[in-house]
Amino acid sequence: MLPRTRFPMATKMPFPQAGFLNRLELPDAPALLAAGAPLSPLLSRLLLASDGTGELTKAAVCLIQLLKARKATLQASFDTELVADELRRYQKFAKPGQPSPHIVQLRQQQAAARQASSQSKQSFIHAAAAFVRDAGIQVPQRVALEVFITNWIDANVPKEFVPAA
Repeated sequence: MLPRTRFPMATKMPFPQAGFLNRLELPDAPALLAAGAPLSPLLSRLLLASDGTGELTKAAVCLIQLLKARKATLQASFDTELVADELRRYQKFAKPGQPSPHIVQLRQQQAAARQASSQSKQSFIHAAAAFVRDAGIQVPQRVALEVFITNWIDANVPKEFVPAA
């Protein structure tokens, strides 16, 4: 019987903005946001329609997609590191010659994790471009979109989101 990897690919990476993302995905999200939840003025302006209807804007829908893509990117990065560590651990003691079935399996997992990482990064950049366009945010010159939007999310999206009672 083959030895099992210590860390299955199902291990979840903690996502700092998970609470806020969950609130945005609820059907009553506009009411929760308008009810006085602690949001920055910039984020409030981007998320809620200015006509007073309390509807989410197109930028808010793009922000939901952006946060989902960011979460997928973090998870894929975590999975890639996890499999690479496991592969290094087993290859260190491997005998020369044909690799064991377990090492072959780990290499396949590593390839799948790298592919998932590339796909999630592409979807993150695509979602970031849509969000920046719809929100009217200016990206500084000579700053990669991925770096800018990651810093923007860290600075503007609440990490611990609890609506006001």
